[in-house]
Amino acid sequence: MTQDIIQRGLYYEEFVVDARYLHRPGRTATEADNVLFTTLTMNTQALHLDAAFADAQEPFHARLMNSMWTLSTMVGASVAQLTQGTLVAQLGLGDITFPKPLFAGDTLYTESIILEKRLSSSRPGQGIVRIAHTGRNQDDTVVATATRSVLVRALPEGTPAQ
Repeated sequence: MTQDIIQRGLYYEEFVVDARYLHRPGRTATEADNVLFTTLTMNTQALHLDAAFADAQEPFHARLMNSMWTLSTMVGASVAQLTQGTLVAQLGLGDITFPKPLFAGDTLYTESIILEKRLSSSRPGQGIVRIAHTGRNQDDTVVATATRSVLVRALPEGTPAQ
């Protein structure tokens, strides 16, 4: 008999404080990603859309990837490994920084460190986990950081932690 294994995120008990999760594969940013995301979100910033304008601007002389695309892609890269099917709600994002730009053609690699966790006092069977996400480009340069708080399910009663 074949065993079925379904990819899922971690239950509350399975999160390890100070563990670092490397989310792979990375995601190479494209010009199409930038234009589509920027226009879908009604962001008219010329640094994302207008090559002639952006090329003339100090200090980068190039169009920048929309930083919200970078943030969204970092969080998205973590889902399969951390919260797929176990997330109840995203509670908040904070401490968001973009210390270096990301450009079309760069590859974004994301890692997450579990900062802390606690059982919810108001929602039995659920816990709050605080995660630090870091995005690096292909040269290992940090291009974005953020912390995220999530509400996740605890293991179903009687299920052993893996």
